[in-house]
Amino acid sequence: QVQLLESGGGFVQAGDSLRLSCSSSKRTFVDTNMGWFRRAPGKEREFVAAVGRGGGTYYADSVKGRFTISRDNAKTTLSLQMNSLKPGDTAVYYCAATPRTAYYMSSSYLADQSSYVSWGQGTQVTVSS
Repeated sequence: QVQLLESGGGFVQAGDSLRLSCSSSKRTFVDTNMGWFRRAPGKEREFVAAVGRGGGTYYADSVKGRFTISRDNAKTTLSLQMNSLKPGDTAVYYCAATPRTAYYMSSSYLADQSSYVSWGQGTQVTVSS
């Protein structure tokens, strides 16, 4: 089981930026697909963004153009740059890892929570209007 630890959450104003980071405990990080999910108050957890082993990135429509996901395999770190934040982005953000997979996986696989087997504890992001 991979241990994941998120950081970088906080309280910001609408229009501000935040950068979330997720550190992984395993050198097998390079073999896994990584994703960010979020759970807003009173809502189900939802997909935000993912980056595959091959480097392909995928985003939920709600964050496309504002959020950027990236990975540093040498540092076994996943990041999420969030710009132009809105009150609707308020949520607990989780990073997650899939098992080792083929080099390229479909966007539907990467957006599916059931594809992920390791989850971080989450970091709170609050956006005030």
